[in-house]
Amino acid sequence: MSQKSTPLKHKRNIDLQSRRCLGIVVTFERLFFSGIVLFIVGAFVVLAFNAWQNRIVSIDSLSRRVGLLRSHEDNVGYGTGELPPMGGTHNQVWQNCGVYETLIRSDLAVHSLEHGAVWITYHPELQLEQVEKLREITRGGSHRLLSPFPGLASPVVVTAWGYQVELKNADDSRLIDFINNYEQGTGSPEPGALCSGGIGEPLN
Repeated sequence: MSQKSTPLKHKRNIDLQSRRCLGIVVTFERLFFSGIVLFIVGAFVVLAFNAWQNRIVSIDSLSRRVGLLRSHEDNVGYGTGELPPMGGTHNQVWQNCGVYETLIRSDLAVHSLEHGAVWITYHPELQLEQVEKLREITRGGSHRLLSPFPGLASPVVVTAWGYQVELKNADDSRLIDFINNYEQGTGSPEPGALCSGGIGEPLN
């Protein structure tokens, strides 16, 4: 009796092992395809997030200039206007980015704009508390300049190559939007070029 049942038991064991192996294969395939789906979804989320971060935000009262010259000259004059230049002919050397508590030369700052810098200027009579906020914002990026500007038309003016907006104070949300839009942005002729190794010793 027991001898006759041995082949049947053996067959059952084989079937059980086959089912287990098949289950392992199916589980592995499910995990594999689930991993692929998760990878694709994750990649899409990362790309979407980067696109959202790099989006161009609409800014009210934004000034725009096109066709700005990029030639180099020594001691370029921009007149005695109430606003910093948005670009144009400039010195062959750039202003090192950072915080300055004294005036800087516009022809050097314009070269920094060409490198993708954002130049934040403020009226010399701006309250110290506001100046400190501007300094903190300026220190938050590698391509940001801050300096007083005599006769400025508004308390704060922020400028990039070809773009500019006047602000009433350092708390205006358009300041951060402007920086996010144009610091090392594609609108500048040489985005990503150095904003160090030029002229100037900014505050620490």
